[in-house]
Amino acid sequence: MKSRIDVKRLIKCRQNMGITQSEAADLIGVSQPAYQRYEAGVRTPSLQVVKEIAAAFNVSVAYLSGTSKKKDPDYIVIGKENDPLLFSVVEKFKDCDEDQLKNLILIERFEKRSRPDIFELFEGYEGKYEPVDLDWGEPSRREVW
Repeated sequence: MKSRIDVKRLIKCRQNMGITQSEAADLIGVSQPAYQRYEAGVRTPSLQVVKEIAAAFNVSVAYLSGTSKKKDPDYIVIGKENDPLLFSVVEKFKDCDEDQLKNLILIERFEKRSRPDIFELFEGYEGKYEPVDLDWGEPSRREVW
């Protein structure tokens, strides 16, 4: 019986995770004998089980079936119970567009730099651009921390 998954890739994925067949079966939600038969190539998993295996091993269904060399999953499931912090971050920023996300990343990177690093970033701009007067009633000035 021909399997819908590449048996060698299935075994390699499990071994890369460092888990036993029994642990893989528990992770996927099938019995240990059923999982052993998948790895032996004598039982064909349903499409739903193939999707569960791909999600559990963090690979794409196409990779598991042998139709693609691309391992990256088609999607990633983040369980609230498994990683509540990551789940809340994704939930908070799920409606941001690409530009907003890029700005958030830039801000985060900027905040991690020390003051001397920041001054070094701006050193190359000194004298190249005129200060902008924002017309707040005060002349433009450069403040030093």
